Amino acid sequence: MAEPGPENSITDVAGIAVGQAEDLGLLTGVTVVLPDRPAVAAVDVRGGGPGTRETDALAAGRLVQRIDALVFSGGSAFGLDAAGGVMDWLRSQGRGFEVAGHHVPIVPAAILFDLGFGGPKQWETPPWFDLGRQAAARAGGPVRMGNAGAGLGATAGALKGGTGTASIRFGDTTVGALAIANPMGSVLMPESRVFWAWWLEQRRELGGQTPPTHPARDLPALGDSPSNTTLAVVATDADLTRSEAERVAVMAQNGIARAIRPVHTPFDGDAVFVLSTGSGARPSDARALARIGEAAADCVARSVMRGVYEAEGLAGVAGYHDIPEGTPAP
Repeated sequence: MAEPGPENSITDVAGIAVGQAEDLGLLTGVTVVLPDRPAVAAVDVRGGGPGTRETDALAAGRLVQRIDALVFSGGSAFGLDAAGGVMDWLRSQGRGFEVAGHHVPIVPAAILFDLGFGGPKQWETPPWFDLGRQAAARAGGPVRMGNAGAGLGATAGALKGGTGTASIRFGDTTVGALAIANPMGSVLMPESRVFWAWWLEQRRELGGQTPPTHPARDLPALGDSPSNTTLAVVATDADLTRSEAERVAVMAQNGIARAIRPVHTPFDGDAVFVLSTGSGARPSDARALARIGEAAADCVARSVMRGVYEAEGLAGVAGYHDIPEGTPAP
């Protein structure tokens, strides 16, 4: 029987920690996923406007097979600096790929656009390097959701977006996901408080969603906010090769598509990463791998929805709980 882990979080996968840091003045932040040992990793990018770092290193045939951390950041392309801060912290801990007497941490990163959230952002020194270092140093403990880390400046259509996480366990395998929900599209059915993927809810993690009272015949409206991009990472203790992890990442993209409409637009930089700690068993066959991929897709969808459900209204953007009962969502 498949059930969420004790924390219903990506940290239910043993050896995975999450750290987050925010700049409350600029309304931006950083989320770091930190395995306690280098993890096999892969990525699948579907959005039309991605912003990434070190993703080429995750392709098949590359020398380095494992990564030391993964970074999600606000700040658009400026936010890619956050990976440098995480690298600096990891180096200080003696972690990284050893070469010529040095430790070079391998830290892929992806960014979302939040520069328009709360008004134009002005700074003398870009904050994301320091935010990355802070987030890495804070890794551990329960994962904060909603307006936390890279989700601080996120929006989801006309609603406040944010950071969400979820997990599932079946047999001897644990799969967890973390998502930063910041899509141009909507997570709710038109004129409704019901999530598109309401049927995936586990243990009332979305307050007890009920089936929609009418079919959604209209196309969802695009949000007016310039914010965009949904980022997700799936972690599992299953012992995956890089090729297998890449297949799971491809399947996990379906979780974003279940939770958001429209998705993978020209404006979004949607990307899904997969981390395998390798502490568990290898998939027995291709069917077992497919089961992991399907679980990953469901966890990603639930994480996206939880990111919106847990986010509080901020900077004039309403949160999910600001919508009165019986009132259509914006």
